[in-house]
Amino acid sequence: MDVAGTGMRVLAAGCELGEGPVWDAARQCLWFVDIKRRSIHSFEPSSDLHEVFGVHEQVGWVLPAQGGKLLAGLRDGLHLFDPATGKRHAVAPVPGEPAGNRLNDACVDPQGRVWFGSMDDDEIAPSGRFYRAHRNAIDAHGPDGICITNGPAVSPGGERLYFTDTLGQAIYTAPLRADGSVGPAELFVSTARDFPEAWADGPVCDAQGCVWTGLWNGWGVARYSPAGELLEKVELPVANVTKLAFGGPDLKRAYVTTARKGLDAAALAAQPMAGDVFSFDVEVPGVAAALAEVWA
Repeated sequence: MDVAGTGMRVLAAGCELGEGPVWDAARQCLWFVDIKRRSIHSFEPSSDLHEVFGVHEQVGWVLPAQGGKLLAGLRDGLHLFDPATGKRHAVAPVPGEPAGNRLNDACVDPQGRVWFGSMDDDEIAPSGRFYRAHRNAIDAHGPDGICITNGPAVSPGGERLYFTDTLGQAIYTAPLRADGSVGPAELFVSTARDFPEAWADGPVCDAQGCVWTGLWNGWGVARYSPAGELLEKVELPVANVTKLAFGGPDLKRAYVTTARKGLDAAALAAQPMAGDVFSFDVEVPGVAAALAEVWA
């Protein structure tokens, strides 16, 4: 494994639970959420403009969507959010979700289908699972019986999905068929092999099909080959690292969200930048994401 330098802070966001970074190519900005503080954030690197939009519930993710809107996953379901006005409206609940669950992470495949996961908000019960939102319907697809889901992530060609079981310290992969159904999942990598004291958090793929994952209590992000071999780690000066997004005009700048959650006073004093956003440059770019479907 190579240790590929250290990320630098680009935004003092101070998130309790920063998550779900995603690059908006049209606006040339980064979107991310602070789940526990119920807020959606945008950051424009060229101007350092940082905006925060409060929402009524815990928000697990936001994704750029058709028509200039954002699709957001809140605890009570999917919502469309208009960043120009700050207004939002509900489009669909997630059927069959236990009352103690919330939504946690998401991605868009090349066809605009949205894939996301749920989890037990108390981080105890194995009540989480993965879903697909497509053509005004939400259906369960992929692994279930998971306490803390992260991902999914989609491969560059859209032929595979990667699902993270955070407490299980494992990332799984499954074929994504042309009709949008998911084949059987199999273990991609047990991150405990490489980082026994850390937990795999949000995954994302680069243009070579390698999988980058945040490392909760791991002080950085790790990159795995398509065969599951650990290639490199980029270190950060904070312990709880959640997820990476590729941004910038050439998608060769990585932006990373982090969290203050779970850190006591001594840890926070030792990690004053916990909850901030970091960045570093990569040799292999990310993949331009499709816009999420907008529901009727």
